[in-house]
Amino acid sequence: MLAMPPVDQAVIARRDAIAQALRAIVPDGVIDRPDALRVYESDGLTAYRQPPLLVVLPETTAQVSQILRWCHDQGVKVVPRGSGTSLSGGALPLADAVLLGMARFNRILDIDYHDRIVVTQPGVTNLALTRAVEDRGFYYAPDPSSQIACSIGGNVAENSGGVHCLKYGLTTNNVLGVELVLIDGTVLRLGGRTLEPAGMDLLGVIVGSEGLLGVVTEVTVAILPQPETARAMLIGFPAVEAAGAAVAAIIAAGIIPAGMEMMDKAATHAAEAFVNAGYPLDAEALLIVELDGPQAECDHLIAAVTQITQGHGCTTCRISENEADRLMFWAGRKAAFPAVGRLSPDYYCMDGTIPRRALPHVLTRMAQLSAHYGLGLANVFHAGDGNLHPLIMYDANVPGQLEQAEAFGADILRLCVEVGGVLTGEHGVGVEKRDLMPVMFSAIDLAHQQRIKCAFDPDLLLNPGKVFPVLHRCAELGRVHVHQGQTAFPDLPRF
Repeated sequence: MLAMPPVDQAVIARRDAIAQALRAIVPDGVIDRPDALRVYESDGLTAYRQPPLLVVLPETTAQVSQILRWCHDQGVKVVPRGSGTSLSGGALPLADAVLLGMARFNRILDIDYHDRIVVTQPGVTNLALTRAVEDRGFYYAPDPSSQIACSIGGNVAENSGGVHCLKYGLTTNNVLGVELVLIDGTVLRLGGRTLEPAGMDLLGVIVGSEGLLGVVTEVTVAILPQPETARAMLIGFPAVEAAGAAVAAIIAAGIIPAGMEMMDKAATHAAEAFVNAGYPLDAEALLIVELDGPQAECDHLIAAVTQITQGHGCTTCRISENEADRLMFWAGRKAAFPAVGRLSPDYYCMDGTIPRRALPHVLTRMAQLSAHYGLGLANVFHAGDGNLHPLIMYDANVPGQLEQAEAFGADILRLCVEVGGVLTGEHGVGVEKRDLMPVMFSAIDLAHQQRIKCAFDPDLLLNPGKVFPVLHRCAELGRVHVHQGQTAFPDLPRF
C-alpha cells in the first residue's frame, strides 16, 4: 500500500490564503477549483491518484523564484510537474502541496547550428526539438516513446532515454546546461554551452534528480547532424531466449546499432494490429535493429547483423528499403505501450535494467513469474542496453489484481538487481520503486543520497515522498547547504 508523507491539515486549512498569495505572483495562473484539480490528480502511473492542494502555472523564471521563495518561507510543499507522462509516479500530487506546472514554459529560446546546441524552456516537448531543427539536417537524439507529449524538463528530471539511446546516450549525455531555481528562490546556472564546464559536476546531480533538488527553467541540449544513411531491420525469432542471445552476440561483435529493440509475440501482435507495420506475426520475438552512418558502413553492418542473427536461428529478416519503411518499422515499437491496451483493460509498465548477458535468463524467469501470478505479460524493451519494459496486464475492476500486478512488478525488479542490474533505466524511482530502494542500496548509501537532497532542500519541501523509503530530517544526517553553486558537507570527506 502506498504511503505518503503525513498531510499537514494546517496547510489545507489555509488553502485560500495560499491561493491568494500565489495569485499575487501569477494573477492568471492559479487553479483551485476541485473539478479543475482532478486533471492533475495523477501522472502516467494512473494506479495512484491524489488531487493537489492547488496548481500554479508560472511562465517566467522570476515567477518560479518568487513562488518557491514564498513556499519556502511558509513551509508549503511543492511538487514540480512537466507534461505528466512519468510512469513512476514522480509527479504524483500531495494533498497539502502546491503543484508547480511548467506547461507555460513552451518556447525554444535559441538555436545555434554552428555550435550544435538548442536552448529551450522545459515545457517544450521532446519531439518539438527535432521538429525545430530537422529542416537544417539536425535532430535531438534521446527519443522516448512518449516523445510527442513528454517535456524536455521532465526528460531532465527522469534522465529519459529512448530507442536511440544505445548509440547516442540518455538525456544526461545530451544536456549541456540548465537554469535551476532552488526552493529558497535562488537561481543557479549549471553547465553551459560547452561539453565539459569547469568545477564540480552539479549538472550530473540534477539530471535524473526527479524534482527533489530544484525546478529547471531552462535547458541547453546538444543536437546532432542527421546520419547520411539509416536503415532498420525486422528480425523474427522462434524463441525469446534466442533473440536475447542474438542481442548479446551483436554487441559482443563490436557492433553498436543506433537502436536495438525487442518485442515478444504478445507485444508484436498488439503493435501490428495498431499500426499495420508489417511485423512477422509467427515470431515469438521480434528485434528491430537500426544501423546508421555512411552507406558503405551501413551495408557492411547489415550483412554482419544478418549473419549473427541467422546463427542464432532467426526465421525472418526484412530490411527497410526507404525512409518510409524505416519509420514504419519504428512506428509499431513507438506505439507498443498504447497498443497493449487492446489486450487488457489495464497494464503496469515496469522499468529495470540488466546486463545484456542476463537477457535469456531474465526473460525465462519473467515468463515463470507470469504463470505464478496468473497475469499476462508483454515484453517491450531497449534490448541493446538491457533496459526492460515488461507490461503486466491486469484488470483494476477485479479485486486484488492491482496488488498482484504490483507484487509481480516488484519481483521483476528484485530479479533485475539479483542478476547485477538496477531498479530503473529511465523512468525514475518516484513512488513506484521507492520502497524497493533498500534492495539495491544499503542504509549508508541511502543516507549519503539524502545528504545531497538536504544540500539543496534543507526543509524537505520539494517533491517529498518520492525516491526515499524513509526521509530523515536533515539534522539527523548532518546539516548541509548549497550556496552560489558550492556545496558543503560538514561531516563528509571532501571529494
